[in-house]
Amino acid sequence: MMTDMTKGSPFKILLKFVIPLLLSMVFQQMYNLADSVIAGRYLGVEALAATGAAYPITVLFIAVATGASVGCSVVISQLFGAHDQVRMRGAVNTAVITLVTLALVLTAGGELLCPSLMRLISTPKNIFEPTMIYLRIYIAGLLFLFLYNTATAIFNGLGDSRTPLYFLAFSTTFNVILDVLFVSKLDMGIAGVGWATLIAQGISSLLAIGTLVRRLSRIPVSKKPVRFDTHLLRRMSMIAIPSICQQSFVSIGVFCVQGLINPLGSNTVAAFSAALKISTFALMVMNALPNALSSYAAQNIGAQDIPRVRQGIRACIIMSGTVIGCIIVLFFFAGEHILQLFLGSTVNGVVISIGMEYLLIVAPFYPLVGIKNCCDSVLRGGGAMGPFMVTTLADLVLRVALAYILVPIMGFAGVCYAYPMGWIIGTSISILFYVCDVWVPKYIRQAKRKGISLHPIHRIHISNPEPKQKAAAIPEKQHRHA
Repeated sequence: MMTDMTKGSPFKILLKFVIPLLLSMVFQQMYNLADSVIAGRYLGVEALAATGAAYPITVLFIAVATGASVGCSVVISQLFGAHDQVRMRGAVNTAVITLVTLALVLTAGGELLCPSLMRLISTPKNIFEPTMIYLRIYIAGLLFLFLYNTATAIFNGLGDSRTPLYFLAFSTTFNVILDVLFVSKLDMGIAGVGWATLIAQGISSLLAIGTLVRRLSRIPVSKKPVRFDTHLLRRMSMIAIPSICQQSFVSIGVFCVQGLINPLGSNTVAAFSAALKISTFALMVMNALPNALSSYAAQNIGAQDIPRVRQGIRACIIMSGTVIGCIIVLFFFAGEHILQLFLGSTVNGVVISIGMEYLLIVAPFYPLVGIKNCCDSVLRGGGAMGPFMVTTLADLVLRVALAYILVPIMGFAGVCYAYPMGWIIGTSISILFYVCDVWVPKYIRQAKRKGISLHPIHRIHISNPEPKQKAAAIPEKQHRHA
């Protein structure tokens, strides 16, 4: 069901929208974790290390898919908030065509460059072959990854967070069943883990796209939407490209840090792989609220209701703090048991202690990440991608640089301390940009300075196909006579 977020209580709307989104994030991370859990418990530490070594490379592809879909979601949300259904449908058509093409190009490039990428991050020789097998199968399914992310972004942009949850719950459950079947029953090894992911994701993505097509066909439009709109593509690209860069830079950071971890041995690689995935699980669950806020902010900016956006970020920070508090308590009291889900009960205590070292150092700083994500979501919802990039790069560059400085001195602990140091700087910059209103569109700021109220009819400014044309502001007194 599509939701207009420009009306009603911001807290209630965000809460209603975010619960399915939060469950989707949980299922999404369970989906990602399933491969590692099955590999670690049924195939041993080396198989877990293989999926861990592949992780920085798979994250690069996920980063492109996620970043590209963000651009689609923001533009579609703004058009939906401005009630421009014709161009919104055109934006959907443009997004699907563009992302499918991008997925096919990356599949071909990924298959060719896979061995070089693995050597670049110094993948240990004893896990090189199983890592290669897993990666090649994963890359073969990139089209399904892009299709699912595209459908999810469009649903979220239209205020529907429930439908993606249903497909993801099905996909996650099916993936776990196939993992166990292929690995423990059919003895397919690490290849079985890869094929389980590809098949489950493929079925889910096709179902999601089919449902999206049916839903959009029910939306009444005054004329037939275009199949491909270059102006809308430019608008989406202005948000998608910085988002892809942001996601990719984060992934490159993980890629670089993995290069520091791999020479420390299989035990450290396995421990870091498990701990990083658990931490990523927590961070992605925390991101459910900011992702909801991004769609909420985009719709309300499209409706030119800036005070309502401010109400939304306050509500989001309160809800985010509650979730983060629960995650920190869970890590401190049950972290070892969670790690054993990956590593199995027979793994030596050294691996568990390495993983716990990482979790206990980074977890207390999660509240900073929550605040940063909320501020960044408003920046992204308003299309302020330059400041959005600055906050991400400051965090990332410092994190990676400190890791390279500290690891030779402190060993594995250097990686652990580098993360919170980067978060501190990144969060400070994000708060500054939010307070300075860089996310508020220029024409709204100009109208506010002149004491002019924009009439609702002029929301067409958001969707005007000619960038050079500007909507005129009409004084409030004239509105009553319109």
